[in-house]
Amino acid sequence: MIRVLVADDEPLIRAGIRMILTSADDIAVVAEAANGREAVELARTHAVDVALLDIQMPVLDGLSALDGLRSAAPGVRALILTTFGERENVLRALSSGGAGFLLKDSAPGELIAAVRAAAGGDAFLSPGATRHVVDSLASPAAARGEEARRRLTALTERELEVLALLGEGLSNSDAGERIHMSEATVKAYVSRILAKLGCENRVQAALLARDAGLGV
Repeated sequence: MIRVLVADDEPLIRAGIRMILTSADDIAVVAEAANGREAVELARTHAVDVALLDIQMPVLDGLSALDGLRSAAPGVRALILTTFGERENVLRALSSGGAGFLLKDSAPGELIAAVRAAAGGDAFLSPGATRHVVDSLASPAAARGEEARRRLTALTERELEVLALLGEGLSNSDAGERIHMSEATVKAYVSRILAKLGCENRVQAALLARDAGLGV
């Protein structure tokens, strides 16, 4: 059972998220928070696998709560759920180790899939949300692009090919179909890529690929 914490200052939003998530047999909402500080404390005292964090919350916003979770409950995977898609917020969330970025108008199935992906140690790259976010960051500053290209020199040609597909937002299975490789083999490549690049998850690797201009 995947244990989820939902943090949003609007009770109706929390109720809606809880209703969607608990419709899945393998997901349970075990804690709810009305602000970021409560979220960090509840993650510390509950056995939480995944935290859904709204950005705009009182006392402590979702992005600050994400930073707090890294020290208070490092095993918790955090998904950012918001109506706001500003570049700065998204970049900070993903670079801080967020496992995905979902808009509140995402389909219920996307929300459930994102929680399952995060709980499995993966990141959720949905066509309607995270890929759009990655694309919005496709024009990096020159210095960031140069640093990204330097880091990518550690990868083999095949690893670069897989990384380019991550930059497109493809899942392991979709990437495997594109380059005629089994899903398990792609997953192994992704693990090696993350280790070589020092990335916490595939979202960070995808952003690095776009910064370097890989596949663009």
